[in-house]
Amino acid sequence: MQTSPVQQPQRIGVPRETFPGEKRVATVPDVVEKLIKLGFTVAVESGAGDAANFSDDAYRAAGAQIVGDAAALWAASDIVFKVRPPSSDEVALMREGTTLIDFIWPAQNPELMQQLSARKATVLAIDCLPRTLSRAQKMDALTSTAGVSGYRAVIEAANAFGRFFNGQITAAGKVPPAKVFIAGAGVAGLAAIGTAANLGAIVRANDTRAEVADQVKSLGGEFVKVDYEEEGSGGGGYAKVMSEGFQAAQRKMYAEQAKDADIIITTALIPGKPAPKLITAEMVQSMKPGSVIVDMAAEQGGNCELTVPGEAVVRHGVTIVGYTDLPSRLAKQSSTLYANNLLRLTEELCKAKDGVAVVNMEDDAIRGLTVVKDGAITWPAPPLKQAPAPAPKAAAPVAVKKSSHGPGAPMSAKTLIIVFAVLAVVFWAIGAYAPVAFLGHFTVFVLACFIGYMVVWNVTPALHTPLMSVTNAISSIIAIGALVQISPPDAGINGRPDGLILWLAFAALVLTAVNMFGGFAVTRRMLAMFRK
Repeated sequence: MQTSPVQQPQRIGVPRETFPGEKRVATVPDVVEKLIKLGFTVAVESGAGDAANFSDDAYRAAGAQIVGDAAALWAASDIVFKVRPPSSDEVALMREGTTLIDFIWPAQNPELMQQLSARKATVLAIDCLPRTLSRAQKMDALTSTAGVSGYRAVIEAANAFGRFFNGQITAAGKVPPAKVFIAGAGVAGLAAIGTAANLGAIVRANDTRAEVADQVKSLGGEFVKVDYEEEGSGGGGYAKVMSEGFQAAQRKMYAEQAKDADIIITTALIPGKPAPKLITAEMVQSMKPGSVIVDMAAEQGGNCELTVPGEAVVRHGVTIVGYTDLPSRLAKQSSTLYANNLLRLTEELCKAKDGVAVVNMEDDAIRGLTVVKDGAITWPAPPLKQAPAPAPKAAAPVAVKKSSHGPGAPMSAKTLIIVFAVLAVVFWAIGAYAPVAFLGHFTVFVLACFIGYMVVWNVTPALHTPLMSVTNAISSIIAIGALVQISPPDAGINGRPDGLILWLAFAALVLTAVNMFGGFAVTRRMLAMFRK
C-alpha cells in the first residue's frame, strides 16, 4: 500500500524593509515563538528589526534563524512576510511558487501585480481584507496601522505647536486650551480625537458618515455636521465620493473651522483614488499664525493643497506636516501590532498546526485577501455573499400589562355603575339595621379605606421601586397612628392610654422611622452608582 509523502514544514522568511525611511519589521520575537508552535520554521534577515529595537539576538532567542543577506532569505523561504510592497529587485529574488503576505495595494500597483504573476506567486494583500467580516477584525492590519498613525499625528502636531494642549491658569498668566479640528473620523481620526482630548484640547471633528457622531462624542469630541443631507458610507468601512453640493457645503464648514482652529488633522482617503482636497490655500491663509496642519493623506497626494509629501513646511505662518511615515515613527508598536495581525492570518491558513499554509479560496476572508493565486491574478474578489434575510415574524398581539401599582386605567362605565349600585345597597342596609354605636366606627373604617387607597396605592414610584413606594406610604400612616396614640387629641379629657399601648406605639414609631430613612439611604446609594 502506497502512502502519500508527508509535506515538510514551510519556512517563513522576514526580510529587512528596503523602502526609504521604513523602520518597521513584519514580525517580532514574541510572535516568532507562536509561529514555531504552529509548525513553521522562521528565518529573519540580519538587522531586519534593528530600526524597531528588535535585535538579532532577540529573534535568535525566540527560535528564529538569522540569515546574513536578502538573496539567501528570499531563495530559501516558502512564505515571505513583509510590510511594504516588494520592489522589482525583491520580486526578482523570489523563487517560483512563493507565498507573499504584505501590503500590496493592487489598484495602485498594476505593474507589481504583473511581476508577481510572472513569478507564479501566491499573494495575500493584507490591505484587501474584507473588513465587514466580524471574524476578520483580528487580521485587520489597516485598522492597527491607522490607530498608530492617528496617535502619532497628534504627537507631531503637539511638537510643532507653540503652546500647551490643555488650558492652564498659572501665576504667570492664563493659557487657553488648544482647539483641534479633525477632518475624517475613521479609525485614524478617532485615534487622533481620543489622543487630543486626553491631552486637554478642545476637539471638533467631521465625517461624511453621520453614524460616527456618537463615536466622536464618546471620545470627548464635538461632531460638526455639514449643513447638507447626504449619506456618506461607501461600504467596507470607508467613505464614498460625495456630490458636488455636499462638497461645497463641506468646504464652507471647513473654511469656518480653519479660522477658529489652532490645529487641523486631515485623514480623508478613499481606496484606489487620490486623496480629496479639503483644505485650500485660502483656508491656510485664514488660519492664525503658528497654527499647525497634519496631513495624514500626504502619501496619496494630501488633503491640503499646500502639503509637500514627506516634509514639514511653513506656508503663510502655518506649519504643514506631510510626513508619510507616521507608523514608522512608532516602529516598535506598529511592528508588534502588524506581527499579531499576520499571526492571526497564519492561524487561519494553518488550522492543522502542521507548518503548512493552505490558501482556501472558499473562505470569504482568505478569498478577499488573495490577489494572486499560483500566478493567476484573482483581484478584485467577488462581492461577499449576503446572508438571506430572516422571514418577518407575524406581530404578536401586545398584552396589556395591568398596573399593579400607581394610577391604573379607569373602569368602564358599566362596571362603575354596578360597583356603585352594590355599594349603595350595602350602605343602605347598614344604615337601616346596624346599631347606632356601630355607625361611627364604620364611618371611620370607610374613610380609612379611602384614604389608605389614595395615599398608599396611588403613590407614583418616581425615585423608588414600586415596593419601596408602597412600604414608605404604609410606614407614614403607621407613624401618624403611633403619634396619635402617644399624644391623643382628647388626652386632656379621657387621659393618656396605658403604658403598654404607649410602648407599642413608641416601638412602631421607631421601626417605621428605620424603614423610611433606611429606604431613602438605599435609594441614595443606588443613584450614586450611576453618577460618574
